[in-house]
Amino acid sequence: MHDSLSAASEGDTPEIRDDYFREFELVQPPEQTHFGAARTMIWQTLAGLTIGLGFWYLSWRWGASLNASAPVFSVLVAGAETAMFLGTLLFFHDIWAEQDTPHQPPSAALGSGPDRASVDIFVTTYNESPQIVEPSILAAKAVQVPENWQVTVYILDDGDRDIMKTIAQRHGVGYITRSDNVGFKAGNLKNALLRTDGEFVVVCDADTRLFPSFLKNTLGYFSEPDVAWVQTPHWFYDIPTPKPWADALPSWMRWIAPVLRWLTGRVGPGDDPFMSGSSMFFDVIQRRRNRNGASFCCGAASIHRRDAIFAHALEDQVSDRQTVSLTAPSEQRWLSPATSTMQPFRFHVSEDIFTSIRMHSMGWKSVFHPQIEARMLSPWSMDAWASQKLKYAGGTLDIFWNANPLFQPGMPWRTKLHYAATFWSYLSAPVLLILLLAPVWALFTGTAPVDAYSLVFFAHLVPFLIANELALVAASNGADGTQGRILSVATLPITLRAMVQTALGQKVRFRPTPKRPGFSGALRFVLPQLLLLGVMALAAAYGLWAHRGGSVAHTPSLLVVNCAWMAWNATALAAPVAAAMWRPASNGFESRQSNAVPDQTVPVATGPRPLGA
Repeated sequence: MHDSLSAASEGDTPEIRDDYFREFELVQPPEQTHFGAARTMIWQTLAGLTIGLGFWYLSWRWGASLNASAPVFSVLVAGAETAMFLGTLLFFHDIWAEQDTPHQPPSAALGSGPDRASVDIFVTTYNESPQIVEPSILAAKAVQVPENWQVTVYILDDGDRDIMKTIAQRHGVGYITRSDNVGFKAGNLKNALLRTDGEFVVVCDADTRLFPSFLKNTLGYFSEPDVAWVQTPHWFYDIPTPKPWADALPSWMRWIAPVLRWLTGRVGPGDDPFMSGSSMFFDVIQRRRNRNGASFCCGAASIHRRDAIFAHALEDQVSDRQTVSLTAPSEQRWLSPATSTMQPFRFHVSEDIFTSIRMHSMGWKSVFHPQIEARMLSPWSMDAWASQKLKYAGGTLDIFWNANPLFQPGMPWRTKLHYAATFWSYLSAPVLLILLLAPVWALFTGTAPVDAYSLVFFAHLVPFLIANELALVAASNGADGTQGRILSVATLPITLRAMVQTALGQKVRFRPTPKRPGFSGALRFVLPQLLLLGVMALAAAYGLWAHRGGSVAHTPSLLVVNCAWMAWNATALAAPVAAAMWRPASNGFESRQSNAVPDQTVPVATGPRPLGA
């Protein structure tokens, strides 16, 4: 990476400066496209066909294909397939149609003051380096201010560092800190909200660099009085990419390039090593939830109505229900005994989605603005990747166990289904585990989960799989849906760990995602995946050995089907292992114009993956 990389003192691990991302400054965001009426019709037709074929397959599966000689195993696999099909129904509801909110220019009439409306831009930081935070401050200062609006930028330094105070003074922005870290990021935001008075609040992480157009393109949505926040896509501009598969392979093997791209969800070897692509989540899932006003807040690059934040906090407050005036002078507005326990953003590891759930339950709406309005940094270490995935999974599951909105009044049923899809993306982990280990069991024992791998079986299964794949291609509108399926398997050990921790009542850690690249000790984060890959290799070897030894149970059809099934699973499990072994080239590398990680990464539930599909 030019002068940003140099040989490390230990092994071949490169040393990367904190400002490594400057190598990607010229990368431009992709253009956002509209999901037109013709494509919507094709997608919905294929979705209906998939649903019909899914019911047909499962009806036959339960009625005619269970293996009577292994009833427990057969029922477990059939039950897992059925559960994944239910996940497909939720996912199809999630992305059924695109309906963007009409854009309106910002008006000063949105403010309550006599002359100007006001916006506060918060850049939150804890331990990130000045090289990461300072560009975010400069970007915030460069945001275009609409006519008759007033904008103030603040550094919210939860690390209470002199260097951050110096940066604030250097650039003429506000500096806010506190004596403790209660509530972590949510507490940091609360501390700032109680000391500022902007009628709208922009939330940025330390690495969030707003585009100049951010306010002009988002403030107008608040002309609808029930809009509480506007979320914009997350775009990580520092995702490395190598040569495409076709260029990386020998000429005589280039025919397999499309297959490799489909299997791996990658443009080429080393492409997006930490699986940070976010196009499916933001461009498809979040954007289509917008039709029901149900896209949830993902933290950074979002803008909020201050009165909505505090109305939510007052409603949720249980220790003191006293009324706080919404029209009091700003310096006294929220400073009352009631504020001691108030939580404008819920004190939680997933404060963004938790607050979204509570506000949607109170009748507030959200807007998803489809155009990219900020750039951010993606994880460049397995430590960052694993801690981020554990935080997302643990935070979402903790909400499910302890503050589940699905059975509470107030939230519209369509919105509940959207959140159900989010919960299911993590709750399906045990189901995925069954489908992951089923071919291993079959190869070790010679027991099939179906009565027979007959032509009738494939006649029921294959049409469903083809229709499902075609539906996803049509629905994705060019986004990469394969990576979501790979991530759901690749992160399975992390999700299972989060499920156990939250079920036992253990608190999810509030650890900030590391922003600095790092490569040492990366393999320790993928030991479960390596163990599973080893078990799969042993199962395949044993199955082949048993077949060659004359085992009647290890038929050619059992070997072919289960080895193919296991190979797809192994491809997904190998993805984080490859990420742990990835190192950036020391002589520079190309940048990719693509989307990036969501704050709430939702593994995409795309239907049952029976028999290795």
